[in-house]
Amino acid sequence: MAFDVYDDYEQGERVRKWLVDNWISIVLGLGIGLGLVFGWQKWQSHKQGYLIQAATQYDLMSQALDKNDVTEAKVATGVLTQEFPDTVYAVMAKGALAARAARQGDYPSAEVDLSWAGTHANMPSLKDLLQVRLARVQLAAGQAKQALSSLKKVNHDDYQAQMANLRGDAEAQLGNQGKARQAYKEALLLLPAGAANRNLLQMKLENLTPNGTKSR
Repeated sequence: MAFDVYDDYEQGERVRKWLVDNWISIVLGLGIGLGLVFGWQKWQSHKQGYLIQAATQYDLMSQALDKNDVTEAKVATGVLTQEFPDTVYAVMAKGALAARAARQGDYPSAEVDLSWAGTHANMPSLKDLLQVRLARVQLAAGQAKQALSSLKKVNHDDYQAQMANLRGDAEAQLGNQGKARQAYKEALLLLPAGAANRNLLQMKLENLTPNGTKSR
């Protein structure tokens, strides 16, 4: 029966009795609710502080590279990979070291850094970009088979033209002229008409042996 059918006294007594019978549940409910609110706020604060520390460490790494202080850059990157491995800052730091190593011709170091970055990248598009860069480094190091394997792991459509071009380079490096020709033609079809690298790609296609067989 609803409270409004009782007089004021009887309603008050029923409310008092209900509170007495259920006070433990009420207190527990309030405690859990407040705990969740404060716990969420504390977690958010911790997460924000964690990312700020990672960003600060990445800034130190970037400044060190700008000053050509590779040793300090590697130290800062080491802190990121050890203490903040799940952040994009650690991935970007490894990518930056890899780019520098590749420019210096240190392809083994570049491959190690890019492999780490690709494994720890959370965003699919970033993971694919790192795989494409890894394939480039492997090709530069003369590892055509490894490059083809890396390219097979790329899923994003935005890199189809680059992938076809790199597959052509890898197949040409392996002496598979027919497969290289097919890949270069695919890349040309995928590239926009005004793309800057169309002429280079066309030149690579024309430099293949006419019969399209494996070169000896």
